[in-house]
Amino acid sequence: MKIAPYRSIEGHEEAPGVLMRTCIGPADGAPRFALRVFEVQAGASTPFHSHWWEHEVYVVSGRGKVRSTDGERELGAGDVVYVAPNERHSFSNVGKANLRFVCVIPDLEKTPQ
Repeated sequence: MKIAPYRSIEGHEEAPGVLMRTCIGPADGAPRFALRVFEVQAGASTPFHSHWWEHEVYVVSGRGKVRSTDGERELGAGDVVYVAPNERHSFSNVGKANLRFVCVIPDLEKTPQ
């Protein structure tokens, strides 16, 4: 079992103003999924991109927007988002405080494409 404050886990910058921490993943022995926490600074955004895997997202705090090819939707604390495989998407912070969300994805090394 692993128990740790998420802020104690080293993160890396995914894009300017976007910090990602892999809180639980293959290095912890998780056999199927990775749990990541993103912090998006005010005015920053993840790239508009797609990939073969899905996302399950839970917004912890802040205000943001999620963009897809269908347009943009506003997000706030307590909202959930499902991003389907190959769906183009990005998350942006439209508030003053950090937008923080939890994102669960399959273990990319073990999941067949």
